[in-house]
Amino acid sequence: MTEGAEQPGPPAAGHGGKRRNPWWIPPFLGRVPEMPAETVRLLGVISLALLFENFDQAALTAALKQIAASFAVPEADLGRTLGFVHLGALPAFLLVPFADRIGRRRLFLISVIGISLASCASAFASSIAQFVAMQMVSRVFMVTCSAMAFVIITEEFPAAHRGWGIGIASAVGAFGVALALLLFAVIDWLPFGWRSLYGLGILPLLLLPMFRREIRETRRFMRHRDDRAAGGHLLEGLAGWWKPMGDLLRSYPGRAAGIGLIAVFASAGHAVVYGFSSYFVQSVHGWAPGRYTAMVIAAGLVGIVGFPIAGRLADSSGRRRVGFLVLAAFPLFGLAFYQGPGWILPFAWVPIVFTLTGGNTILRALGGELFPTSYRGTSAGWLQLAESAGRSGGLFLVGWGTARAIDITTMISAVAFGALLAAIVLLALPETGRRELEEISAER
Repeated sequence: MTEGAEQPGPPAAGHGGKRRNPWWIPPFLGRVPEMPAETVRLLGVISLALLFENFDQAALTAALKQIAASFAVPEADLGRTLGFVHLGALPAFLLVPFADRIGRRRLFLISVIGISLASCASAFASSIAQFVAMQMVSRVFMVTCSAMAFVIITEEFPAAHRGWGIGIASAVGAFGVALALLLFAVIDWLPFGWRSLYGLGILPLLLLPMFRREIRETRRFMRHRDDRAAGGHLLEGLAGWWKPMGDLLRSYPGRAAGIGLIAVFASAGHAVVYGFSSYFVQSVHGWAPGRYTAMVIAAGLVGIVGFPIAGRLADSSGRRRVGFLVLAAFPLFGLAFYQGPGWILPFAWVPIVFTLTGGNTILRALGGELFPTSYRGTSAGWLQLAESAGRSGGLFLVGWGTARAIDITTMISAVAFGALLAAIVLLALPETGRRELEEISAER
């Protein structure tokens, strides 16, 4: 039997013997494929952690105008301010490789604690510097949590359904965006305004016992750990985080470079289009917070199916073909949103969300599949480093342009075309769809 493959378990059944979705997977996301019930349960707990991560990120996007007003941040400084927030994720590059030393589960739980504490602390910031500092810390643990979530799914799911698993976790996690937006719709009536959103950051910490109970270490990592020579591994990981990263870049230079470039270009385009959306519709089109919430939730419920659809299509038609289409189409819809008339905004938002979520699904799948178990945590760190650099770089570019009197919508529209560059680079990577991880990593 192939390493890491799971024995088939009994599917959940409904009336007539048909497989029934667990309560947390809405029917419009499609049916659960045949796989062990414990694997689906693990997916649900991971999705809950991603929900809290998405909540924190959506709070900043939605309440950007209110946060800027609270700290008197001018529009010309917004790109730079957001750039520094996302730049805070870069230290995750130092943290994520420890997953190949101390395990995926342990680092995942540490990240949940970090997200909760830093997000809650953001509610008490008394200056923009303090707020940015807390959000920078939060981003470190957000990207680490996300990296570990997708590594766990990649290593625990059967080859035929890895794309689906990544897509569903991303889609369900995205309901954290809806939760943040529902609260944002009544932000003018919340007792502490935008600070109330961040006060809810304490919830993941309260749920930590459940995460500890339900998240298990992956079987592939346990075999990898058992195969290593005993003794001194934790100290080796703490002292030599750079070694696995260096080994990865030497052993798989082409794949590492390809994933890095795709992540940088795609994240730059995604970050600016999504990150300024609330500020744009409120400042340029005069929308109220409730109207933005209605657009994002209504249109997002349609667009969010991009996660599982992209995952299923990538499983059946290949990562490269599907990835190219969704990445190349994204900047066109971004252009329509920021340069088109007001009536087109909700209609452009649907494909923006669809192509953004689809592109992220493909990138998460490739980032885990292209490298062996011994490097998979390290490769997740590399992917997160590149994404963080891309997000920050894109936002700094917008800040650079607006500081030179270039219209902010013009800068956003231009940077959005980074996703097209990512689509072109994607074609140079090997296909990984429906192939076992060991077969993929054996190729160079």
